Amino acid sequence: MSEKLDLVRSIYTAWESGDFSSADWAHPAIQFTIVGGPDPGVWAGVDGMAEGWFRFLQAWENFHVEPESDRELDAERVLVLIRRSGRGRASHLEVSQMHSEAADLFHVADGKVTKLVHYWQRARALVDLGLEGG
Repeated sequence: MSEKLDLVRSIYTAWESGDFSSADWAHPAIQFTIVGGPDPGVWAGVDGMAEGWFRFLQAWENFHVEPESDRELDAERVLVLIRRSGRGRASHLEVSQMHSEAADLFHVADGKVTKLVHYWQRARALVDLGLEGG
């Protein structure tokens, strides 16, 4: 297994339990992007990523992610297909009722994540990456 996959899998170990507090894995100048969903945006740096995650997570109760599969796309990128769970604070709907299949794209260099793109809809990620067939 590659160091990139090891790093990404270690991130999900915390995220699966709902712990999004650590950013030790992130490069100080990380770019964080949420594509689609109720609050898309782009943030820069660890503080910016924290702000983006906080805004995203504030909309949910008991939010968790579970990786279903991962793969290296090239020397820098790792794609993780995920399933989300949680309940909307305002709507009280389970996230599974609103596109629970998502994807995260990690760009890794020198043992740190330099860019993280969270795709609200998995299909959009696969189209954007030219992987429509999954």
